[in-house]
Amino acid sequence: MAEVTGKAIDWRLLGRVMHYVKPYKSIFAIGAFLTVFLAVVALAQPILMQKSVDDYIVVGNYNGLVMIACLMIGLLIVQTVAQYWQTFLTNALGESVIRDLRIDVFNHVTAMRLRYFDRTPIGVLITRTVSDLETIADIFSEGLISIIGDMLLVIAIIVCMLVKDWKLGLITLIPMPLLFLSTYIFKEAIKSSFQEVRTQVAQLNTFLAEHISGMSIIQYFAREEQEMGKFMNVNRKYRDANIRSNWYYSIFFPVVEILFSISIGLLVWYGCKRILSDQQMNSLSATGKGITPGTVLAFISLLNLLFRPIRQLADKFNTLQMGMVGADRIFKVLDTNDTAPNQGKQTIPITGDIRFKDVWFAYVDDNWVLKNINFHIRPGETLALVGATGAGKSSTINILNRFYEIGKGEITVDGVNIDDYEVGYLRSRIGTVIQDVFLFSDTIANNISLNNPAITREQIIAAAKDVGAHDFIMRLPGGYDYNVMERGATLSAGQAQLISFIRALVYNPAILVLDEATSSVDTETEHLIQVAIEKLMQDRTAIVIAHRLSTIQSADRIIVLDHGEIKETGTHQELLRIEDGYYRKLYDLQFNSAGIVLNQDLKDGKDL
Repeated sequence: MAEVTGKAIDWRLLGRVMHYVKPYKSIFAIGAFLTVFLAVVALAQPILMQKSVDDYIVVGNYNGLVMIACLMIGLLIVQTVAQYWQTFLTNALGESVIRDLRIDVFNHVTAMRLRYFDRTPIGVLITRTVSDLETIADIFSEGLISIIGDMLLVIAIIVCMLVKDWKLGLITLIPMPLLFLSTYIFKEAIKSSFQEVRTQVAQLNTFLAEHISGMSIIQYFAREEQEMGKFMNVNRKYRDANIRSNWYYSIFFPVVEILFSISIGLLVWYGCKRILSDQQMNSLSATGKGITPGTVLAFISLLNLLFRPIRQLADKFNTLQMGMVGADRIFKVLDTNDTAPNQGKQTIPITGDIRFKDVWFAYVDDNWVLKNINFHIRPGETLALVGATGAGKSSTINILNRFYEIGKGEITVDGVNIDDYEVGYLRSRIGTVIQDVFLFSDTIANNISLNNPAITREQIIAAAKDVGAHDFIMRLPGGYDYNVMERGATLSAGQAQLISFIRALVYNPAILVLDEATSSVDTETEHLIQVAIEKLMQDRTAIVIAHRLSTIQSADRIIVLDHGEIKETGTHQELLRIEDGYYRKLYDLQFNSAGIVLNQDLKDGKDL
């Protein structure tokens, strides 16, 4: 951050931002031209004002005064129209740039691996893609182009003053060094203040995103008062940061007004002194040159034009710098190389032959979560993964979907390394149903199809009937057009789970993954889900993760994981016959009351 805000303008970052201006270079060119035009036109008003006083009012030329007045009105209209288009075009340019940038950021973020979201708070990402992007728009509407126009205007005004009367100009500009010094001090002070404001905005967004998402936990444990205390602390820091920035403004603007008044006082004193001087009057009659009332009036108007942009320059420089800070943060997101490598081009039809060969995986460094995993699933087979929490079951699914990259070994699907598949295609062929179902604030139909135009309403209804969810959907107001609200808040856990099964079915995946899909539903809904699972598993390779061992007894093979290692492999019956085996212990824990019967049934060779 320091390397960005420590410079007046970071040309490297500005160059990257300007890259997004290329599609709108005509708008940028017109906006820049109008900015220069407005700077030139602004000088015409003082000149016309001087001429109206000296050439028409003093000598009583009424017709000439009317002509000048009409010319000034026409010039004002032109200036107003030019100002309108300059403001409109620069704002439109800024909004167009951040629209394109926001699209790039969103596309980049959606391609990120899950570990990026594991360590990046949601509030920070929201700040980056909303607030920080808005500061980039200000580079064009209130920053770069506006600064160029103001600086041109300042230079033109100073030159005009010195050309008209260099002595009066120098006397009038005596406070200028103090004005530039105070402007620089203000710029540096407000810069650090704005940085603190942006930091506090990110923290406030992070706090709100986390606590609104976790509101049920706060209310379950009656933590409202304690969390309100934390929020008041975060909110206070944000308020204090804004107050500090306002405090600098409350000092700077009065200083500018004082210096402006000093300049006016020097102008009136020296100008009137020369006008009233007999020597000056004699010189004027002899040469036709000197200070006139119109000159003093023109200088007053020029001073107004001079102090106005200088008063705003410090603010605009900081607007530009905050845009650079926002750009730096945005490009850091875009430069984050944490996306799943997508160099593979393979899109061959997948039948579901999966093989893990000596696979090792860690979320952080060498803290291996999976160690030397080997297994093979043939097309149409069902593999169940069981084990205690943290054994590595969900990690197995995550690396199959390439949400995370493995450290060592190889994973193949139909004999092709998953790295050789196009990532989007690979994931589209793996239908995953997880325990924590996420539903968007949208209709049931759109949540099922995920707004895929290739999936018709007829396909959605047919899949819902196959899963057994059609009747409950039709009982809802609006049926398939019922809005489930954010995260499916208006549906029960079982109903949301059924929606996720319909979603998986309409996408017709070659590989089905069920991650704790029945662990949080009631018995009646579980029966519907079991019917749905049977429908989904037909002619598909399936990987089932379950805590309830009763739901996986029909699996072709069961793998028992413990601390990332495969401890046992076999069918339900084979694993139960292993004395003191991991699976046997898990089964006994869940069916402890039937332990004696279990031993007798094993001796009798009964099917369990």
